[in-house]
Formats: sequence, C-alpha cells, structure tokens
Amino acid sequence: MRLSALLAGTALAAGLSLSALPALAQSTGDTSPIDHVEGTPPATGEEATPANAPVETQAPNTPDQQPAFAGQTRAPQSGELPEIATETVAEGLPRLWAMEFLPDGRMLVTAKEGALHIVSPEGEAGPAIAGVPEVVSGGQAGLLDVALAPDFEASRQIFLSYSEPREGGNGTSVARGTLNADGTALENVEVIFRQMPTYDNTKHYGSRLVFSPEGDLFVTVGERSDTPIRDQAQNLDSGLGKVFRIKAAGGPADNNPFAEGQNGALPEIWSYGHRNLQSAALDGEGRLWTVEHGARGGDELNRPEAGKNYGWPVITYGEDYSGAPIGEGLTAQEGMEQPVYYWDPVIGPSGMAWYEGGEFPEWQDAFLVGGLVSTGLVVLHIEDGRVAAEDRVPLDARIRDVKVGPDGAVYAVTEDPSAGSSTILRVTRQGA
Repeated sequence: MRLSALLAGTALAAGLSLSALPALAQSTGDTSPIDHVEGTPPATGEEATPANAPVETQAPNTPDQQPAFAGQTRAPQSGELPEIATETVAEGLPRLWAMEFLPDGRMLVTAKEGALHIVSPEGEAGPAIAGVPEVVSGGQAGLLDVALAPDFEASRQIFLSYSEPREGGNGTSVARGTLNADGTALENVEVIFRQMPTYDNTKHYGSRLVFSPEGDLFVTVGERSDTPIRDQAQNLDSGLGKVFRIKAAGGPADNNPFAEGQNGALPEIWSYGHRNLQSAALDGEGRLWTVEHGARGGDELNRPEAGKNYGWPVITYGEDYSGAPIGEGLTAQEGMEQPVYYWDPVIGPSGMAWYEGGEFPEWQDAFLVGGLVSTGLVVLHIEDGRVAAEDRVPLDARIRDVKVGPDGAVYAVTEDPSAGSSTILRVTRQGA
C-alpha cells in the first residue's frame, strides 16, 4: 500500500456575489484532431495560490472573453480543503474507463480495449467477464461506462456504453445484460440504444450512464468532433451532441420534451447542443448535472433541462486548438443556455460524483470531477444552482473516473495512456 499526504487546509476564502445576467456577450473560440483529454498537464512550479483567490493561476486562452455573470468562471477557493492521504487500492490494471461498486464492495471496471473485470477490495482483478459486446478500440473509442440497474440486487442487470463497430464506421451504443451468479459472464445481452448517424472516426463518444430517480437512463454522447459533422449537435433529427433519456428496456422515456414525429426530432432527446460529455451525476435533489469538454478553454458545467439548447458549436467559451475562433466566435446567443460554470484553461473533465458521506464533511453536497489535464479532483461547491467555490485536489495522475465508496472514501481511477495501464486510488482524510 502507498500512503502520501497531499494537502493542508487553507484560510477561509472570500465569496463572490452573483450579479444579474448582463447583455449577451460575443468573443472567440473551436475543436481539433485530438481532444484535449489527450493533452498535457499544466506546467509545474507555479507559486502557491492565495486562499481568497481562484485556484486557477494560468492565463486564459481567450482573455478577451467575458463571463455572462459573476462567478461563472474562476470561483474562489472554499478555504475548507481537508488534509488528505491517498492509498493505492489496485495497480497494474489495463487502461480503465469507468468503475462502479457492486453491493458487496467489489468494483466492476471497464477496460478500454473491451474487457469487463471485477476487482476485489484487496485490489485483485478477476478474469475478463464473458459476453461483453464487441467494441472499436483506439483513439477515444472503446468500452466506456458501466452502470448497475437500480434493482441490481434482484435483477443483476448491468448497462454498458461503448463504441460499437458498424457498417461504414461506428457510434456510441448502450447494451444491457445480466451478470451471472458467479460474476464470470454477461447473459441475455441486448443493445437498447444506438447513437445515429454512424460515423467513421474514433473521437468524441461521450459517454456516461446515469439512472434518474424514476428509473430512466440518461445517456450522454459526443458530437464526433469533425467539421462539419459536429454541427449536427444543433439538429434534433441527429443523435450527435445530445443528452438522451431512455427507458431501461430501451425506447424514449415518458414525458421527454420532443414527442415522436415532432418536426423530425428524435424522441429520446433530453437536451442538445453539447460537445463531448464525459462527466455526469445526479445532485442530492435527483437533478442531472454534466461537465463536457471544450476545445482550448470552454470545459463547462451544465444542469441539462428538458428540451434546452446548450449552444455547441454556435456559442462556446474558449477557442480552436489552432487559436482560431470557433464558428463566429460567439459566447452567447438568444435561445441558447449559458453554462453554469466554465474553465479556461481546461481541466479535461472525466467522471463525476456527488459527495454524500462522513469522511469529508467539507465536501458534503459538492461535486467531485475527475481532471485528465488538471491531474486530480476538482471540487465544486454548489449554492443556489451556481458554483460558490472551486477547490483542487492534486493526485499527480490523469483521473478518468470518480466514485464515492460505501465507506465514504473517494475512489479515483487513473490512466496512463503511454503505458496503457490504470490504478485505483482511495482518497481519505489524513490520519483517519
């Protein structure tokens, strides 16, 4: 086991008042051949950040862009960052994408190349589970998220999102199957959702699976990155760049915002105008929140609501990887939603959990977001639907997924693309 104290508490941060939404602003911003999730972390050796200042110290990529309201970016620190320790639960694993706790405390993990494993609390990975659907693996493609059915203890059903090979390309699909009694195979596997259209690249699949309190399944997907295909994020007859809400057996959930046949809209759509959503979780009131990747700048936190348009690629913060504006360089437009919060430069968001537990009272009712580029956890303290404070927990690794364990500790899945391997870390209070 490896233990390391990482952080000390800081003094109480000054708050930011929220102002009324000003007139719509315009500026610059777009996308690249490889998403910034494969980018490099920020330079080290920066001076310590004062407790009453935002934790981000780097200059923005687009300094001329202005937030639409106070606190929409670079919120102050909370001043209540606990002293923590990390323990390596499992190492030398294949490159993972997601994890989920089974009721007995074991961990179900997806390996990007297409394997599903069970990892014991002692960190031992079992053999690959049989029956997993075939996946496209390479680039950002692979076996992606995993979720347990709300009635898993009775049904033993699990849900997988993955890059499905198809004639002419591939796309994000969701399958469900039954984990057999000894955990060695998936049985009765069926595909319940396919993102369409099929497209031939290995970029921007999303993808997170979150069950609503009513038992419906939210499915987040990407817009496949390329120009002009990404423009279909704005099209209601396309499955690119959307949040979907479907029934657990497949098909549109009841009371979705776009009824079947409504101007050609896909009835599974919940919200649209998204880029590449790799973080999603419910808050304590059962509402869905997401964090999606921007390009150079423009990672954004949203609370997707039924039928609303979140702007990509018409409006966005940040800019193209080339430094050129994205589209017309707009950051706001009538009929399109502003993000609750955005980052410039990016954190590279992947994985997300709402914290409720006894280990970290300071994080109670906060979101924990994995940072691929910021190489740690991003802690978002939410008040009245806005980000009141942002803290960072450095873990010196790309964080692909985040879960709160049954013990109240935080579990982080790391990835090392160059080595093709992952580690599972357990984050606890120092000295606990």
